[in-house]
Amino acid sequence: MPGGTDQTIRPFRWRAERLYPDTEIVSRTHDGIERYDYAEYGNRVARLAHALDDAGIADDARVGTFCWNHHRHFEAYFAVPDSGRQLHTINPLLPDEHIQYIVENAGDQLLFVDPSLVEKLGAAYDPDSFDSVTQFVVMGEDVPETDLDPVVDYESFIGGKDEAYDWPELSQERRAGMCYTSGTTGRPKGVEYTQSMLWSHAMSTISPQGLDIRDTDVVMPVVPMFHVNAWGMPFSTTSAGAKHVYPGPSPTPEDLAHLIESEGVTITAGVPTVWLGLLEYMNDHEVDLSSLEEIVIGGSAAPKSVIERFDDLGVTVLHAWGMTEMSPIGSAARLKSGMESWEADARYEKRATQGLMMPGLEFKVVDDDGEEVPWNGEDFGELLVRGPWVTTEYFERPQANEEDFEHGWLKTGDVVSVDSDGYIKIVDRAKDVIKSGGEWISSVELENTLMAHDGVSEAAVAGVPHEKWQERPVAFVVPAAGTDEERLAAELLDLVAADYPKWWVPDEVVYIERVPKTATGKFSKKDLREEFSDESLVEGRAPEEAAPE
Repeated sequence: MPGGTDQTIRPFRWRAERLYPDTEIVSRTHDGIERYDYAEYGNRVARLAHALDDAGIADDARVGTFCWNHHRHFEAYFAVPDSGRQLHTINPLLPDEHIQYIVENAGDQLLFVDPSLVEKLGAAYDPDSFDSVTQFVVMGEDVPETDLDPVVDYESFIGGKDEAYDWPELSQERRAGMCYTSGTTGRPKGVEYTQSMLWSHAMSTISPQGLDIRDTDVVMPVVPMFHVNAWGMPFSTTSAGAKHVYPGPSPTPEDLAHLIESEGVTITAGVPTVWLGLLEYMNDHEVDLSSLEEIVIGGSAAPKSVIERFDDLGVTVLHAWGMTEMSPIGSAARLKSGMESWEADARYEKRATQGLMMPGLEFKVVDDDGEEVPWNGEDFGELLVRGPWVTTEYFERPQANEEDFEHGWLKTGDVVSVDSDGYIKIVDRAKDVIKSGGEWISSVELENTLMAHDGVSEAAVAGVPHEKWQERPVAFVVPAAGTDEERLAAELLDLVAADYPKWWVPDEVVYIERVPKTATGKFSKKDLREEFSDESLVEGRAPEEAAPE
């Protein structure tokens, strides 16, 4: 394609700087609230690009970030890929050995690190694994005491640099981003994003059938910027010319409430536990959510009680689904034309699904024999997807490529059903489906049912070994404060029995203090299965009662 016409993210920044120069970027940092506009943002992005050049960072190098959600991290989102380099966001919540592997595997040449994460990165630092790193930059105005070397603070790094930059013309196939999967079943797998992948993902997500971001919106991604580019929201928000609000390091429910109120946030996004925390905070504090129009929830399904509570507050919960391999958003649970007039329960059934595939993507659902299953809302199989922002391979992982890709299709590992209207509903992850007596039980459906009870703060269902039935479901429940735990267990089992076959009913309710989570905030059933593998957990129910009919 002729130069200048390729699909790259550079026009997003160019447009925002020139058409919306006065629109704000607000950031909660270690030092307080920082705010400036797109015009100043553009100047600082240019200064950062010069700083990378002057530091000798190759024009096609990988630049790693070990950071929370704030304006300096956002500056790297465009300075790095617009200058031809590859932005590699690293999850600071991963174990040290995973961080070492990721930095070594990616070959990062420079690492940005937040002041509060310097100690964490220092603990993971290993001279051999970090051999490619020639510079550390602390995202602030000072450098805490550290053994990282050479190290400089961010403001000194970009200080005195020119505010104009001769941005290169880039191919749409140029590598622009990189993120690693969380590695819950082995070493993390690297996923690379080209310029065109980020461009096409943003174009679809800002559409009305995606996140519907407009220049009048105030967007606050709570989902971490180290996790698949905060679901692409820094790019899509910029492309729309909307206001950015970044909640900074480890925001509390009080921090989020304050930012929503003070900055007039209209759209925000994060995993369900974030919004459960906000609702609990609101039980004892007055919070003004009048500006907030929509909360995008991904990672796992939101309990019905959460959706209904926000509905009562005039805030729409939008379910979205995606994967690191998909840049990441793949579907959103928007209602089709005419569905708004349906009864509330019917609308909820659609909104509680993972929704409709985003414009630009294709999908199919196949059974164990590779045959496509009908769209009847009952039959299910593995979801396969393909499209312009779906990767077709992992970085330097040939064996994983053979396992997870098939003739251009990504095998998602999600077991789903699709109804006659095309709405996708995740039944389970393939590795989390409970196989009991030769039949499948959906842990996700059981969890959604359990979390609909007001006495449940969190709940996860996992299969534990059973001598006769192979596996049986056990419910791991975090009771809400003040709940009568003796009554709760019986009520939960009755709740499941009312909607599902008796062999779906969990054999035990185990109370725990918290559900273990992965580094990206998802329930870690692997940890539950490892901790509670004792068959005594399922001895309370007679084998003949647990058998599928």
